[in-house]
Amino acid sequence: MRKIVRIRFKPAGKLYDFDCGAFVLNKNDHVIVETEQGLGLGVVAIQPVPYEEKMTDRPLKQVFRLAGEADFEQKEKNLITEKVAYTFCFDCIKQLELKMNLFSVESTFDASKLTFFFTSEGRVDFRQLVKMLVKEFGVRIEMRQVGIRNQAKMCGGVGRCGREICCSAFIGKFDPVSIRMAKEQNLSLNPTKISGMCGRLMCCLAFEHETYQKLRKQFPKVGKLVNTAEGNGKVIRHNLICNRMTVRLDNDSEIEVRLDEIITGDK
Repeated sequence: MRKIVRIRFKPAGKLYDFDCGAFVLNKNDHVIVETEQGLGLGVVAIQPVPYEEKMTDRPLKQVFRLAGEADFEQKEKNLITEKVAYTFCFDCIKQLELKMNLFSVESTFDASKLTFFFTSEGRVDFRQLVKMLVKEFGVRIEMRQVGIRNQAKMCGGVGRCGREICCSAFIGKFDPVSIRMAKEQNLSLNPTKISGMCGRLMCCLAFEHETYQKLRKQFPKVGKLVNTAEGNGKVIRHNLICNRMTVRLDNDSEIEVRLDEIITGDK
């Protein structure tokens, strides 16, 4: 029976489907697989499952073999090459006075191609730079301009919460994030407090948004009149996570009550 296995090439990277053939694979096994750019070293992210035609509309490439000691040595050589290439390219950018921010270099597993990742506010004429790189390394060169969020995902770091940033840890693709999400979560709209390392709105606003929406449906809307044990009042704030709300009473005093302490009132 044919089985399909999901392989990841980068931490928190996209998952790719492969035909595992006769190999018995377990999660976190390192394997050599066939890719569009030749052989690649990947990690089993999800154990093999029986193959069904509806799973994919593309022909699956094969798992070539289990990774061995020589493959890990090749990976280490590639890492050294990437560091050397980064330093050389950085110096060339300064020499050519190009307005681009180089932040990462990746080598294919067989070291036949180097990809240089950079950010820039506009288009960059890097033709002369590519000529210098080809002359130095003698391999195929690709210059890839990416967005600031992709830079944060590839470089990693620690967020204001003290944990590894979400995009680098587990987020596979970026969901749209809006300022409205911050408003509905009663967060300060100070850009420095709701922005991540990339300078964009924090991704966690998006994947917490649905939870806040569900909780909000259980609460009286802000501005609604409610009855409490201490008298009638108007809802002025929600604290959804703590299941509480702030009510301004008729005597202009404010109290904080739990949702189950509301006696009557429109929702």
